[in-house]
Amino acid sequence: MNKGELIKAMVEKTGFSQKDAAAAYEAFVASVTDALKAGEKVQLVGFGTFEVKDVAAKTGINPKTGASVAIPACKKPVMKFGKAYKDSFNN
Repeated sequence: MNKGELIKAMVEKTGFSQKDAAAAYEAFVASVTDALKAGEKVQLVGFGTFEVKDVAAKTGINPKTGASVAIPACKKPVMKFGKAYKDSFNN
C-alpha cells in the first residue's frame, strides 16, 4: 500500500472527501515529525510508539575498495509496534 492507496482507504472507512483525507494524512505526518524533531515521543496506545534514537559513530568498510570509512553519529527515527497490535496478527 502506498500513500495514495492509504488515502483512498481512509476515504472508504471514514466517508471523508479525498481532499479531507489527504489533509488528515499530511497533518498526521507533520505532527509526528514536529514532535520527533522537538525530542518528544509519540505514543499511540494500541498501535505503537514513534521516537528518535541516537546512533553511535562507527567505522564501516567500503565494499568496493575495502577501505575503512568513518560513519558519524546521527539521530534515527524509529517506530516500535505495541504488543496488542503485534498480537493481533497471531490470533
